[in-house]
Amino acid sequence: MMNVCNIPLVLFSVKGFRNSRGSVVRYSYKFKEFNSAFMRAEIGIIGGTGIYDPQLLQNVEETKVHTPYGPPSDLITLGEIDGRKIAFIPRHGKKHTLRPTDVNSRANVYALKQLGVQHILAPCAVGSLKEELKPGDIVLADQFIDRTTRREQSFFEGPRVCHISVAEPMCPNLRKILAKVAAESGIRYHKTGTYVCIEGPRFSTKAESELFRSWGADVIGMTLVPECVLAREAEICYASIATVTDYDVWKEHPVNAGEIAKTMAENVEKIKALLSDAIPKITRIRKCECVAALKNALV
Repeated sequence: MMNVCNIPLVLFSVKGFRNSRGSVVRYSYKFKEFNSAFMRAEIGIIGGTGIYDPQLLQNVEETKVHTPYGPPSDLITLGEIDGRKIAFIPRHGKKHTLRPTDVNSRANVYALKQLGVQHILAPCAVGSLKEELKPGDIVLADQFIDRTTRREQSFFEGPRVCHISVAEPMCPNLRKILAKVAAESGIRYHKTGTYVCIEGPRFSTKAESELFRSWGADVIGMTLVPECVLAREAEICYASIATVTDYDVWKEHPVNAGEIAKTMAENVEKIKALLSDAIPKITRIRKCECVAALKNALV
């Protein structure tokens, strides 16, 4: 299968699907020189638990994108927020049918890159590992600890290998914009945080939760990795918007899925408002290191 070492430089026209008779049509590739006329979106939103409703967009249309890594999580919704072109993907599918392990992050990020996306905002639900990070708080994580075990973390399958740097895995410029908007809106937020990403779909044992707390980690979730790593490989600016829904299993009572859904439902409008207010402030000219993340990464 083709790697994507040229993804930042070109757009791919990709064909590959199962036809109505069930026969697999082989992938073919046609390269297009990148041109702003091809760009259908500039900012991507990968919506997590509770953030499935793309109604915050105007001039909405849905599109199906084929990738050499299989299908994205669902149809991609294209639209606008304050004149900015947006592409929205529900991370777990519109009906939340995909386990964290089964989310095809390579296809999701590749599809967004193919549409022209240069920034990704990624709302998600997390558990708190610290008393001061309360349910309903927003955490703008700047670091992660990877505890996943079954996920492809690179587009590059040979002959070249990509040793991408994730010393600073999130875009600092995007995080600054989100922090400023949150502060101006009176949203309780934390401008940094270390996110422990576990495989899931099970929750942690108390021993695991206490271990992560002893490491000094702040929140725990199941979706940040490899999503942010792949965005880095694709040279897309990426920021996680993590809503605290619970105290994992270390506090009074263990977390459960119903508690997460309830807390997200109570805070979904806050996340939508944060997105709507932050997106117009995202600069079109990028001056961060994300734009050249592949430099010196390929061998």
